[in-house]
Amino acid sequence: MKNALLYILLSALLLCSCDMFSYHPYDCKIDGPVHLTDKNIGRIESQTYGDTLRFAVISDTQRWYDDLNDCVKAINKEKGISFVINCGDLSDFGATDEFIWQRDIMQRLKYPFICLIGNHDMLGTGEETYRHIFGNLNFSFTAGKNLFVCLNTNALEEEHMDDVPDFGFMQSTIYNCPDSIERTFIAVHAQPGSEQFNNDAQYRFHDLIQKFPGIQCCLSGHGHKMEDKALFGDSIRYIMCPNIHKREYLLFTVTKEGFSYEVSRF
Repeated sequence: MKNALLYILLSALLLCSCDMFSYHPYDCKIDGPVHLTDKNIGRIESQTYGDTLRFAVISDTQRWYDDLNDCVKAINKEKGISFVINCGDLSDFGATDEFIWQRDIMQRLKYPFICLIGNHDMLGTGEETYRHIFGNLNFSFTAGKNLFVCLNTNALEEEHMDDVPDFGFMQSTIYNCPDSIERTFIAVHAQPGSEQFNNDAQYRFHDLIQKFPGIQCCLSGHGHKMEDKALFGDSIRYIMCPNIHKREYLLFTVTKEGFSYEVSRF
């Protein structure tokens, strides 16, 4: 008799549970600011630039919310920064709230910021949430005479690996590049050689980025460590930013002669 009553109670609970709990971690319900990539690009491109450009790079901020918050405070104390690039993996599981929490912390920056999509951001409904809060997976912007090309390279998370990276987008960006551009920076989440990258296309990728005017380097995250290598044995450096839990960010300075960077700890 007791078992029968317990079964009835459990069945009743299950039947009404959909009415009791309306929350789902992948519901893509977004409150607050959206379409932030275009808005922040507008802020970046409206600035006046002289001979020197400074910007910060962070990456892999997933789950380390306190560290990200401390990093934002540290970057806000820097002088003369034009913008901040986050190389992706804002979320751990692609859950909607993860993106919202990360967005709200990044919104505390006094500088405009750009967020790339990482492989973790594509789990579940993460890509849909990313597109709504931030925007397109591939995009570019200018800062004075500098072009920044931001690319989705998370081929392992896509059903059609041949579409990632998007060579059509890259070629179109090269073709439509303003004549005033003197230097180009590429930003990705996963660099060539990683398990996420479509490594059947890595040499094509490297050959194509050399066609951008004044190519400087390729920025990335994903590896959770600091790394600066010439992956293909030439002058183009692939610079990997450590995860935010290392409590470090990269601070770049760009001049007519080229670029340099320092590892800033907070």
